[in-house]
Amino acid sequence: MIDEPAETAVTPRADGQHDASDESVKDVFARLYADGCAYAAAEAEKQKLRAGIAAAGIRNAAILGGIALILAFASIVALLIGLIIALAQQVGPLWGTLIVVGGALLIVVVLLLAAKGCISRMKKAIRP
Repeated sequence: MIDEPAETAVTPRADGQHDASDESVKDVFARLYADGCAYAAAEAEKQKLRAGIAAAGIRNAAILGGIALILAFASIVALLIGLIIALAQQVGPLWGTLIVVGGALLIVVVLLLAAKGCISRMKKAIRP
């Protein structure tokens, strides 16, 4: 935030009373303008701070999400390799590899068809 609070054009009196007869209309408008400028500067500083906090949060969430995605992908690869090794003992390495790859591709096709269905339903819902 800022180091010092924004200064107003006129410091109010301690007793809360303000003598209006001492000021001209020009002085009142000058003080109003100065106070408005001080308020606008403080509000702009506040919004910059809020934007900085939001940007830092989004950046941190993106980093953590990326790490989670990489870890999930690595886990799936490890699972597939483990399945190949387990099946290699039963049916041989070549057949174990073909079975795991074929099963993974079958799951990919099913997921892509489900995604296509979601897009088709969405297009139908937004069609005029």
